[in-house]
Amino acid sequence: MNTPEHIRSHKNKPLVCLTAYTTPMAKILDKHCDVLLVGDSVGTVLYGMENTLGVTLEMMIEHGKAVMRSQPSACVIVDMPYGTYEDSPDQALKNATLILKETSCAGVKLEGGVEMAKTIAHLIGSNIPVMGHIGLQPQSVVIEGGYKIKGRTNAEISKLLDDAKAVEEAGAFSVVIEGTIENVARNITEILNIPTIGIGASSACDGQILVTHDMLGLITDHVPKFVKKYADLATEIDKAVENYAQDVNSRAFPEEKHIYKGQS
Repeated sequence: MNTPEHIRSHKNKPLVCLTAYTTPMAKILDKHCDVLLVGDSVGTVLYGMENTLGVTLEMMIEHGKAVMRSQPSACVIVDMPYGTYEDSPDQALKNATLILKETSCAGVKLEGGVEMAKTIAHLIGSNIPVMGHIGLQPQSVVIEGGYKIKGRTNAEISKLLDDAKAVEEAGAFSVVIEGTIENVARNITEILNIPTIGIGASSACDGQILVTHDMLGLITDHVPKFVKKYADLATEIDKAVENYAQDVNSRAFPEEKHIYKGQS
């Protein structure tokens, strides 16, 4: 399995990253990806939540286990959900340790920059690899009043640079830059010695990540500007189920080859 140190060595070499929440999907994605992120986006993608704030530690652990059952070669990182690491470095250590113990994943990801530097350093000092996350932070959506692109003002740019440096200095092996003005994300990537992974950021980032269900066209609601749909599986599934329903209603299914026959 790819390790955090392997990912760290990918500075200036593209990293392919996608989200994974289940065993079957992880098996498909693994051969193409350097990193599989068990993201707290599972709350909106699979559970129909309005945002990620309702995702629990137990949910992340169970989905982490599911992904690890696929026996992946990719580096599997599990998101620390809202409310499990913000209070103190010791709270974060307790919950991150539980995630690694229960799932056997390679590391955890948490949101925040300067304010989370001590927590990141505390985890790394306890041999828990950490992927950082700066820029637009979905777990702060309520506090910020929505999903707001970062790096539009000088103050935001300065904060982003401080956050990026703080995450690196704390020992993170990589950092996600989300929802950030392109040239700002590009500049951060040039400054840092650890890989940056962009989502709604810049093509200059060392890696890219998308929510798998978005890029496969399985999400039919609002799709962010930064998503490129590589398939339209929602339409394909709709057609398949329509054909199945027609066959059932006409008794065309099951056919003889689908039926078990006893001795005559």
